Amino acid sequence: MYLADTIVAPATAPGIGAVAIVRLSGPRAFEILDAIFRPVGRAAVPAIAELTPRMMRLGDVVDPVSGARIDRALAVVMPHPASLTGEDVAEIQCHGGPFIVRRIVALASDAGARIAEPGEFTRRAFLNGRMDLAEAEAVADIVAARSDSALANALAQLSGALSARVAELRAQVVAIRAHLEVEIDFSDEDIRLPSRREVAAEIERLIAGVAVLHDSFARGILMRDGVRATIVGKPNAGKSSLLNLLLGADRAIVTPVAGTTRDVIEDSVQLGPYSLVLNDTAGVRESADAVERIGIERTIRSARDADLLIAMFDSSRPLEAADEDVIRLTDNRPGLAILNKRDLPAAISAAELRERGLCLPILPFSAINLDESATLRGELSKVIGALIDPSARSSDDQIAISRERHRDALATALAALKNARASALSLMPPEIVAVDIMAAAAALGAITGEVSGEDVLDAIFRDFCIGK
Repeated sequence: MYLADTIVAPATAPGIGAVAIVRLSGPRAFEILDAIFRPVGRAAVPAIAELTPRMMRLGDVVDPVSGARIDRALAVVMPHPASLTGEDVAEIQCHGGPFIVRRIVALASDAGARIAEPGEFTRRAFLNGRMDLAEAEAVADIVAARSDSALANALAQLSGALSARVAELRAQVVAIRAHLEVEIDFSDEDIRLPSRREVAAEIERLIAGVAVLHDSFARGILMRDGVRATIVGKPNAGKSSLLNLLLGADRAIVTPVAGTTRDVIEDSVQLGPYSLVLNDTAGVRESADAVERIGIERTIRSARDADLLIAMFDSSRPLEAADEDVIRLTDNRPGLAILNKRDLPAAISAAELRERGLCLPILPFSAINLDESATLRGELSKVIGALIDPSARSSDDQIAISRERHRDALATALAALKNARASALSLMPPEIVAVDIMAAAAALGAITGEVSGEDVLDAIFRDFCIGK
């Protein structure tokens, strides 16, 4: 529920820093700022009288009860409706010590502000029409972005690209509904109306557009959360050395002893605009060791759940049953095969791996040669790009959703549209077709917040950080 009170919270992350921001929003924001902030040289004059909207002013944060100075800071006011939240907003930029921030928040609270809930500033921006729901969710995605691709996708959504596409699709749904409503209301009039088959054809085109957006979730989630890659291979094939090489750190233990890695080791690395989440795993082989068998089971699960596989083969040792198991893991999976240890005399070749059924691109490699790191990164970037790079797609296809809520709403719209098409082709009365058309419009409207219940808003904004 939207309470028209004044809220306060730090807008910067907790911890020690050069600068921190304390944000106020609500009808008493300026009044509370007046109580705790004094512009330099005008201690007796209310702060609001000395502050030009959207211009910083140097001053002191003071305790209005004792008159003690808390900090030398900057303050800015942003009157409604042209503010982040659509309300009066005031911000204090203070020194970034946690104690100072807590003191300023406490002073504002004592002066009448309420501590903000997670996401409450952004929620007020949505409720006051400053952004729609899809744009509000993009704010959280920008904060959580871990790569250039994730940031670019979130910024596109914040700028309204997703909302515009959804609005376009919804307008087409509404147009179909209008045709049906005319037929319902004026069936006795001499008016040229689309036939059922014409309506079905319109719905078919709409289904195609909604499906493109729905199917973009696979790309969007990879951009947002990163591409998960599992390194698989038999023991001592060089998996841990490869992980350390990509990370530029000794993240995994490397020894000549087979079976050193017993559990899945996870870390992430940036490859160009992409985030790659790497999983180093136990070597694939038959083992009598109970602990190692558990590790191998986790390897299989990690490989099954990965977005792509990095298959390691030791070129200095003949192919074994374990190598055959690795090849089977790569069946119909995207990824890259690495023929490692090419600095040693070769016992197998890429041709032999092909003969055994390996279909992945093969890179001859030496994990101990730092100079080959750039080549490896380039090859992995190509594999990742083939999964998520939309550059070769149409402009509409470049929009990618990255939230389950959007995917579920689009799935609901698709199901309703398919039902409506079936009803139209079956020459059902317009009232029957219109029921599913209305359901599709409601599902699309839920993405941007045109149709959203309080429980939906609670679920969305509770995952935001305090101060956003």
